[in-house]
Amino acid sequence: MLIFRSLVFNFLFYLFVLIYLVVAIPAFLLPPRYMVMVAQIWGRTEVFLARIICGMKLEVRGLENVPPGACLIASKHQSALETFALFPPFSFPTVVLKRELTWIPLFGWGLIKAGMIALDRDAGKEALANLIAQTRAALAEGRQVIVFPEGTRRPVGAEPDYKLGVVQLYASCGVPCVPIALNSGVFWPRRKFLRYPGTVVIEILPPIPAGLPRATFFRRLQDDIETATSRIVAAGIRERDGG
Repeated sequence: MLIFRSLVFNFLFYLFVLIYLVVAIPAFLLPPRYMVMVAQIWGRTEVFLARIICGMKLEVRGLENVPPGACLIASKHQSALETFALFPPFSFPTVVLKRELTWIPLFGWGLIKAGMIALDRDAGKEALANLIAQTRAALAEGRQVIVFPEGTRRPVGAEPDYKLGVVQLYASCGVPCVPIALNSGVFWPRRKFLRYPGTVVIEILPPIPAGLPRATFFRRLQDDIETATSRIVAAGIRERDGG
C-alpha cells in the first residue's frame, strides 16, 4: 500500500502542477501578488493530497514568531515539500531559487511574474551583488524572503552545510531573520518516490533581531535550526517507525 499510495500521490502531484499552471495564466495580467496567491492555493492543494492519499499530515508551529512586514526566512531544506508548503503560512513570500528554474516554459515565467529571486550560481561575486539587490527590492515591498541557507536539499542526518550567503543577506538588509526547522525528509525522503504517513512538522522559531555581528548571527542561526531540527526529526522517526 505504501508503494501504491506513493505512486498515486506522485502522479496527482505533477498533474496539479500542470492544472495550476493553466489556472495561473490570467494572473500574468495582474500584479505579482496574484501569482503568489495562486502558488499559495497550489501549496494548500498539494498538502491536502498528501494527507488524504499518503496519510502525511502537516503541522505548522510558531506562526506567532513571524514579525509583521518584511523579514528574511531561513529554512532547513530536506525535501521538495518545502517548495510549496512554505508559501501558505506567509502573507507575501518570495523564494531565493536557482536561475535555471526560470528557464522552464510557463512554470519559469510564473516564477518571474511572482517576483521570485533568481540566483545565478555561476556568476561569482556578481551573483551575490544581484542577490542582495533583488532581496532588498523584495523587502522594500514588505515581502518575506525565504532562503535555504544550505543552498540545496540535505538528507536527514547529514552534517550541516550552511553557506555564508545568508550572512551577507542578513548584514546587508537590516531586517530580522526567522529560522525554520523541519522534519520533512523523514516522510518525504530526498530523491526517493516513497511518501510515508506521519506528521511533517514545520517549526517557525523566534526571530533573530537585525544588527547582530556576522559571526554571532551565523552561529545562532545554525544552532537554533539544527537543535530544533534534531528534536523534531527524532520525534518524526519514532512516529514513522511506530516507536
